[in-house]
Amino acid sequence: MRTAWKAAWKEGDRGQVTIEFLGMMPTIIITLVVLWQLVLVGYAFVLAGNAADEAVRAGTAAKDDRDGKCRQAGLDKLGGAWGEGAEAGCTTGNGYVTADVSIRVPVLFPGALSLPFTVRGHAGAVEEAKN
Repeated sequence: MRTAWKAAWKEGDRGQVTIEFLGMMPTIIITLVVLWQLVLVGYAFVLAGNAADEAVRAGTAAKDDRDGKCRQAGLDKLGGAWGEGAEAGCTTGNGYVTADVSIRVPVLFPGALSLPFTVRGHAGAVEEAKN
């Protein structure tokens, strides 16, 4: 009788782990999607900051058409789908050049829908000496 009870007890939990895993699967998937979206938002901040740095670097070295060269350098650093809808520009005043870059944050992967906000990168540098 004792062995029959053990056999029944062991078979009573059969498949329980599978059922619990399937029950938790939506929670696991939603958690992974949210984490991936947070990674994309963070990466957008990194890209915007780097593009602004590159834009201001090009803007300080330019002797003519500073805004055009600044804009081009900022947008060149945003490859593919990240560059779609991005904006870059420079301003100069009192020997100081500032660059601003705006990037739209994608939903789940670049090239798809975008979130309703933009990430902005800002950088500034002193103009190089004019010879």
